[in-house]
Amino acid sequence: MAGTELFSLKDKVIVITGATGVLGEAFCLAVAKAGAKVAVLGRNQERAEERVQAIEAAGGEAIAVLGDVLDEQQMQEACDHIITTWGTIDGLVNGAGGNMPGATVSPNQDLFDININDTRRAVDLNLFGTIIPTNVFGKVIAEKGRGSIVNISSLTAQRPLTRVMGYTLAKTAVEGYTKWMAVELGLRYGGGIRVNALAPGVFLTEQNYSLLMNEDESYTDRAEQFIANTPFKRFGAPEELVGTLIYLLSDASAFVTGETIVVDGGFNVYSGV
Repeated sequence: MAGTELFSLKDKVIVITGATGVLGEAFCLAVAKAGAKVAVLGRNQERAEERVQAIEAAGGEAIAVLGDVLDEQQMQEACDHIITTWGTIDGLVNGAGGNMPGATVSPNQDLFDININDTRRAVDLNLFGTIIPTNVFGKVIAEKGRGSIVNISSLTAQRPLTRVMGYTLAKTAVEGYTKWMAVELGLRYGGGIRVNALAPGVFLTEQNYSLLMNEDESYTDRAEQFIANTPFKRFGAPEELVGTLIYLLSDASAFVTGETIVVDGGFNVYSGV
């Protein structure tokens, strides 16, 4: 196998959680264009159907699957539906996650007066929202003996960012889980199943929009700090993540497991000087 065939996902069935989000939209379209059948998994039925329609309009094949990644029963029902439809699962993208206001620490807030409940919710969503789908869909992949799982980490797991304590803890744990699971699967299934993580830098999404953009659509001070410390001097576009995603899902990365690839325009390696 050589050339573009290495990156082909032709006839593979890929499940994408968090598919109704901004990054999820880019993931779905790219995976479909690479030849895969896409299970668009999210909680918003209208958006899930929109993703399916966009994929079908581009000549791809997809189904909308509703479910909460923190609900094991819903994930199992989603899995059963996918198996009934296509008979197998070849890959999983754990795209569900995000931050929440109560899990952040504002500059004027007492550092020791954090919201424990919301912090736990952030960890649950990002960490267990990765583990639970992996337990369900990954089991099918394991029974097949070959496939790829891609977790979504964050720049915060590489370079701690102010304010977002809960999100930092959660994504750091996701990277630890990625390494641990990669080792276990490699040892138990002979290298046929891989687990890696993709860590985006700063991308505008619905969840961080108010932190980065003012009402007049100018950048906030926090956004200006990010851009000043990014060699590319801009935020990333969702479409700039998909090349790495396809690489990790495809046979092009057949000997890669337990790794995190950062896509951030150079933020993580820049000293500021």
